[in-house]
Amino acid sequence: MAKSRVLITGGAGFLGSHLCERYLKEGYEVICMDNLITGSGDNIKHLFGDSNFEFIHHDVTNYIHISGDLDLILHFASPASPIDYLEMPIQTLKVGSLGTHKALGLARAKGARFLLASTSEVYGDPLIHPQPETYWGNVNPIGFRGVYDEAKRFAEAMTMAYHRYHKLETRIVRIFNTYGPRMRLVDGRALPTFMAQALRGDDITVFGDGQQTRSFCYVDDLIEGIYRLSQSQEVEPVNIGNPEEITILDFANEIIELTNTSSRVVHKDLPKDDPKIRKPDIKKAQEILGWNPTVSRREGLKTTLAYFKDLVAVP
Repeated sequence: MAKSRVLITGGAGFLGSHLCERYLKEGYEVICMDNLITGSGDNIKHLFGDSNFEFIHHDVTNYIHISGDLDLILHFASPASPIDYLEMPIQTLKVGSLGTHKALGLARAKGARFLLASTSEVYGDPLIHPQPETYWGNVNPIGFRGVYDEAKRFAEAMTMAYHRYHKLETRIVRIFNTYGPRMRLVDGRALPTFMAQALRGDDITVFGDGQQTRSFCYVDDLIEGIYRLSQSQEVEPVNIGNPEEITILDFANEIIELTNTSSRVVHKDLPKDDPKIRKPDIKKAQEILGWNPTVSRREGLKTTLAYFKDLVAVP
């Protein structure tokens, strides 16, 4: 019997590489597609010896050709970090629009199920807390962050249009803050920035008063939720994230304690449109997927710290 085949766009990225591993483990043939503008060959080099793994260097905003059958497409190609929105705003918009359109077209041609990686950023700077899937969001469409937020909102709209008009099997995951090994060290997010600063003994930069909140989900928990969603019958968006909320200031102090560093916290001006609160309502994932995060923040941070120690040149 032929193995099921999955195409993972953005497969050399942080989340994509973990998905490649998971679907290989589940017995799939995995095709990893990435143009490596934010992904890295280092994230997938250990998979090249697997006969069920194939890598294609390609920009998904262009026509996508895959020979043979496809059962599932996971569309994870996108710059996804604050630093990327500033440096690659047009590429971010293009991969969310043109890239999603190309990937959906391929899914339709192959009769494959399509799963879109969306984001908690579709909620913008939320006025409802925690954020349920029914919340429409509070996004500044012309702000610096808007290129990512609106690209993903458009991608969701197009995914639902293909489902309704072409009867395509689609799934949408709204991913909240996720961390773990293979995060990029320099990507503008709080966790890698704090860890790198702490390991070097530099001041830890907290924007504003640090009372803005985030909810951090360990990558293994997230991948489990995505896998379950891909096998489910749920068509509408599902939040996957860890609802354990912490202020950025408290988080910085956790990192200081964990790394036993001499670093101290310094405050800088808050970037424009930075969300003040972020916490997923995960009742839908609990009820439909039977999913709950299981890795504690302390446990996950220890594993992530070990990964970053190898990347950071410690004086």
